[in-house]
Amino acid sequence: MYLFSLSLLPVLIFFLFLLFSDQGVLLDVRKIVNDESYTPKDPREFCRRILTTCYMASENSSQATYDRAKSLTEEIGSYHININIDGVVKAVWVVFSAVMGRLPQYSMCGGSSRENLALQNVQARIRMVFAYLFAQLCLWTRGIPGGLLVLGSSNVDESLRGYFTKYDCSSADINPIGGISKNDLRSFIQHCLENFHLRALGSILSAPPTAELEPLKEGQVAQTDEADMGMTYDELSVYGKLRKIAKAGPYSMFCKLVNMWKDICTPAEVTKPS
Repeated sequence: MYLFSLSLLPVLIFFLFLLFSDQGVLLDVRKIVNDESYTPKDPREFCRRILTTCYMASENSSQATYDRAKSLTEEIGSYHININIDGVVKAVWVVFSAVMGRLPQYSMCGGSSRENLALQNVQARIRMVFAYLFAQLCLWTRGIPGGLLVLGSSNVDESLRGYFTKYDCSSADINPIGGISKNDLRSFIQHCLENFHLRALGSILSAPPTAELEPLKEGQVAQTDEADMGMTYDELSVYGKLRKIAKAGPYSMFCKLVNMWKDICTPAEVTKPS
């Protein structure tokens, strides 16, 4: 059974396809649910048996993201939990302030980049702690034996760029999209949208990628991944192809990018993507 991250939906769809076309997969499913006679009635019923989704909101989370998560979980049929992490986040900073006598501030409030990043990392890491807590005890509270596996949602582009927090969503029992680029993941989601008619995926595809770890501006997201990284995911996917397919090292990658991006970047800008 799995504690499921919403960005992993394409992997789930593929698994469901196998389930209804492969007897071996059905036998594995029966082992997972501990029921030798179990046969899924439909994908939504199956999802509720093995998948638990959890939306961990904070004061930096937008209503739009909440609505997208709610719509998607309703469509796929997962057992869904909504929690708010603000109380725990504030408790961490109360302890820090009591010991150190100071509190960090976000950049938009005059804080340094170190302060801004620390404030974001605490939120991300607390979500990881909650993910494992609920994975361990969620089934217990429902009177169901066993436990859940935590699924990671960090993609290969973010890992290549170093754009992730250690011990957050990059830390998990399994990371099905860990070797998939953002662009390939978008294509996969688009395929699922067109072929499995999950309407909630449309709004997810059109939303700007964001961690939502900085304060909102008038209820709207002010932070985006691409602005933080100083480059687009399209540009970052070029890095991945040069590294993995062309086997380019730092110098040969630089030489190729200087030529490829000559119309948009100077050589100096190529060396400093952020």
